[in-house]
Amino acid sequence: MKIYGVAILAGCFLVGHLLGDVLGKLLHMNGNLGGVGFAMLFLILLHDYFNKKNWHQAETESGILFWSTMYIPVVVAMSASQNVKAALSGGWVAILAGVLATIACYAFIPLIDRMAKKAKTK
Repeated sequence: MKIYGVAILAGCFLVGHLLGDVLGKLLHMNGNLGGVGFAMLFLILLHDYFNKKNWHQAETESGILFWSTMYIPVVVAMSASQNVKAALSGGWVAILAGVLATIACYAFIPLIDRMAKKAKTK
């Protein structure tokens, strides 16, 4: 059922948020560090694991896919405005870190594309 997809997404969000809070406390920073990213990573890994084990039905998968497509743009839009404000008030180091991370992501696109093409041929 689609409700299982929502439950899986909610569980991933809670675990990711908790992990982000713990990471923030361990690094003595006041905030959540990467909670949304951890949540999306957990959702991707769980979805892949469930697909390999054939543990969920098509309706569950459609629930996961629907909510994950809704989740990413909403959370990214909310966190983007906060991150820009923090980066501008935090100085050039924060802006440089954001620019370098973006460049690194673009640099990995061809590598991921090649890996996907190799996986399709197998």
